[in-house]
Amino acid sequence: MLFRESVGMALTALMANKLRSLLTMLGIIIGVGAVIAMVSVGMGVRSNVQTSIASLGSNMLIVSPGSSNRGGPRGAAGSMTTLKYDDALAIKEKIKNIDYVSPTVSKSYQVVNGNQNWNTTVQGVTPEFMAIRSLEVDYGSFITQNDNTKRNRVAVIGTTVATNLFGTANPVGQNIRINNQPFKVIGILKSKGQSSVGQDQDDAVYIPLTTAQERMIGITYVNSINIQVSDQNKMDQVQEEIETLLRQRHHILTGKEDDFNVRNLTSLMETMTQTTTMITILLGSIAGISLVVGGIGIMNIMMVSVTERTREIGIRKALGATFQNIMMQFLIESVVISVIGGIIGIGIGIGLSTAISQIGNFTTVVTALPIIMSFGFSVGIGLFFGIYPARKAAKLDPIEALRYE
Repeated sequence: MLFRESVGMALTALMANKLRSLLTMLGIIIGVGAVIAMVSVGMGVRSNVQTSIASLGSNMLIVSPGSSNRGGPRGAAGSMTTLKYDDALAIKEKIKNIDYVSPTVSKSYQVVNGNQNWNTTVQGVTPEFMAIRSLEVDYGSFITQNDNTKRNRVAVIGTTVATNLFGTANPVGQNIRINNQPFKVIGILKSKGQSSVGQDQDDAVYIPLTTAQERMIGITYVNSINIQVSDQNKMDQVQEEIETLLRQRHHILTGKEDDFNVRNLTSLMETMTQTTTMITILLGSIAGISLVVGGIGIMNIMMVSVTERTREIGIRKALGATFQNIMMQFLIESVVISVIGGIIGIGIGIGLSTAISQIGNFTTVVTALPIIMSFGFSVGIGLFFGIYPARKAAKLDPIEALRYE
């Protein structure tokens, strides 16, 4: 009963000074709202990065030409010619624990259908590329080994290319021209959307690798080799075996720099996850400073309240109120301020993250953990900064308090 009366008295005291109470809560409201909004932005960044890397394929290794440690200016994309189609075949034949291997080449071209044209990236790939990159065909079919063997002029297009060249019509079976060469559209891919860096993953045309090398670009090398490892736990082992095999094939002596670079997307995802987690913690910590400032505001206003209610405290003590009774009364007042401010702050924080997502066209992720932590911290702040004013009130001498004007 005493606790309920103390809560009622706390609410009465707060309602008696509405504006002052609201201004006192403002620090807590801003703090909780800022923590939730900033953490949701940080978690949104992490989610976007993970989705982007995962969209490239699972358990994936990418072999690129050129050393990862090469200093000075680097050549333009495709200027390094150290990787060959035979390297991909050797990896597929000699390395265990590999599901798929797909060498690729790419170049930007203008693609034409009638009086419609579109500049896009044309990639020469093998059939395994579809499984490695988790691509799905919406209509038609993907490139086959027969297409690669016969160097067929066939193409599979993304939804962005299809929309810009054909509008709402089904492009399967239609002819397009790539760099003034005729190609038959045999399939259209399901949309994968944008990557975390804003790249449109549907803005691409896929043709057989041999067709791209010999009939389009006129090269014998490949730009990259995509590899899907069968077991995530064997990624590092497979990477080491690939590096050893390519060093042997490229006759690289011990101590000499590799002329290729193997990237492990699983390790990259772990690194990026750690980095974005640190960013999220940093954003939340910076926003959390305002919670401490809000706590100082609560202590300040509670000190004022103690001074204003000195006679009331003296009367309560004269009527038999104990040290604990007075302590509880003022602690409950400070906690009530932080609880109400925290609840309002939660609503504002969720609203802010939603507004950022809609206005900024940016993904934000609101989870229960930052809400619970920020609310709990705000209550703890109210309790901590309410102790000193409450102790000061409880230690007042009742005779001196009754004499206070």
